[in-house]
Order: sequence, then C-alpha cells, then structure tokens
Amino acid sequence: MFDLTTLVNATGNFSEDNKLGEGGFGAVYNGVLKNGREIAVKRLSENSRQGQVEFRNEVAYIAKLQHRNLIKILGCCIQVDEMMLIYEFLPNRSLDCFIFDQEKGVSLDWPRRFTIINGVALGLLYLHRDSRLRIIHRDLKAENILLDNEMNPKISDFGLARSFGGNESEANTKRVVGTFGYMSPEYAINGFYSVKSDVFSFGVLVLEIVSGKRNRGFNHPDERLSLLGYAWTLSRDQKFMELVDPLIASTCNPVEVLRSIHVALLCVQNNPHDRPEMSSVVMMLSSESTLPQPKQPGFFDETSASEASSSSDSRHKKYSANEITISHLLPR
Repeated sequence: MFDLTTLVNATGNFSEDNKLGEGGFGAVYNGVLKNGREIAVKRLSENSRQGQVEFRNEVAYIAKLQHRNLIKILGCCIQVDEMMLIYEFLPNRSLDCFIFDQEKGVSLDWPRRFTIINGVALGLLYLHRDSRLRIIHRDLKAENILLDNEMNPKISDFGLARSFGGNESEANTKRVVGTFGYMSPEYAINGFYSVKSDVFSFGVLVLEIVSGKRNRGFNHPDERLSLLGYAWTLSRDQKFMELVDPLIASTCNPVEVLRSIHVALLCVQNNPHDRPEMSSVVMMLSSESTLPQPKQPGFFDETSASEASSSSDSRHKKYSANEITISHLLPR
C-alpha cells in the first residue's frame, strides 16, 4: 500500500505537467519517489466509467500476474476519497502513439514491430494458458500496449478482464464493455466471450501494426471495406505488401510480414471456432510451417461493422444503467 502523502509529493500534487494521459478509469500521472524511482499513478476519477469494481478487479488480477510482457503493478492507495494504482513507469508510453503517428512511426521499424507482435502474443498466451487465473483481457488494443525503454511491449489495463476457473472456458454478458473496432463479432453482437475474443482483438492489433492504420474508421477509397476486409482482399490477390505502412517499407522482411498478416487473418475469422488458440499463434509466428487459408473475416465491410456497433450500443444502454455485469458461465 502507498501512502497518499507519498503520491501527492511524487506527482507534484497531481500536477497537469505530470499528467501522462486519461482514460475510462481516470487520469495517469508520472511521479518520482524519494528514492528516485519513477512511477505511473492511475487515479480513479469521480465520474469514472470503470469505477470501484474495475479498480478492485485490476488489483486482484495484476498483483497475481508476472510476465515480461505484462505491466507490473507496484501497489495501490485507498485513502480518504482516493483510489489509485501505482505501476512501473514506461517512458515510451503506448503503442498507438507510434503506429498511428507519421513522425514517431518511422522510429518503430519493422524489426521492432515484429518484436512487439511476438511479445504481445506471448503475453496473451500467458494470460490464457500459463497463469493460474486463466484470464481473458477483453480490451486488448494499441492504447493498452505500453512500451519500455527498449520498445518491448507490456499489456496493460486489466479493469475489464475476467478469469475462468475449473472447466469454464466461455461466458455471456448482458453488459458489453470494451473498445469497438477490436471487439469480436460474437461479443459485440451477442455478449458472448472466450479466449477467442482476445484472439480476434490480437488479429486486429497485428493488422494495425503492419499497416499503421486504425481499424475503427478505416476508409478504403474504392470499396466499403474495413481494414480487416481490405487486408483479406489483398492477401487473396497476393498483394499483401500493399498493406504495409509506407514508413517502414524499406525495413520490411517480406516473409515475416506475409506470415504476420496471414496469422492475423486467421485470428479475425468470423466464427470463433475457426480462430487459433494463442499457443498456435505463437508457434505459427515463429515457424515456417504451411498455414491454413483464412476465411472471410468478421466485420468484413463498413456495413457489418456499423450494424454490430449499433447492436453493441443498444445492449450497453439497456443493461448498464446500474453498472452491474450479469454473466453466465458455460462449461467446455
């Protein structure tokens, strides 16, 4: 536990100059402890969308997880009316700051991007299979991938995560939470989630890393395709290099790029049963074995994506008034 006075002093009384960003949970501040250690302090805001349930959720999960590709929590502070989480400080902030920025994107060449893809895959594999809690993240996106000094990725923000125990492997919720554009079709439309929901999000993330374009709001000049549909069409026509971010074209390894796109397309298939487990994803990324041909992805075009968004919005508005999540756990 951290003392409130310690955090007030470390952050300059939560000075705007030390503010790193703001999300659904609240603001995040950079701080320096008396021993010189830099920290990141996530401070729960009064009107937080995530609130106290997610605060405790994140503490419970991250405190029990240890992996080089997961953010490390140092402690928390629950004092007076304040609720805060304290993490290791990562100076390069989040992945979205680089891949969606024309200036910073150049510094993240293909070798670094491929390392990030593999690192996130290993982090997810740990959550799904190797951690004792067996966790589904439910909000994997570029903003939640933090980068350390050497640009190694660390998955962060476990406020929406859920764990499975015993024979549980799937669940259904009446309150759909997360970020549209990364949500799988079965989750966005029907509230159904499993490890394959994270696999879908991972596939979207890989296509964004390769292309430097966001899936959400992607605009194809000739056809009404989503980024997923565009990538699948290019792959089908053997034009996969057209997907690559021009900023990194000169540093690309075509074999690695092709394999990354191919694996990503397998991850974003419409039917969750067609998507690979993360253990297979890790192996496919590092091997030269023949891969199966991906079927047309979920949310292939703008129409299907916008319909799912409307469905997700209506479900959320209908069931989230009291911020209670109702889940039905299903056996394997």
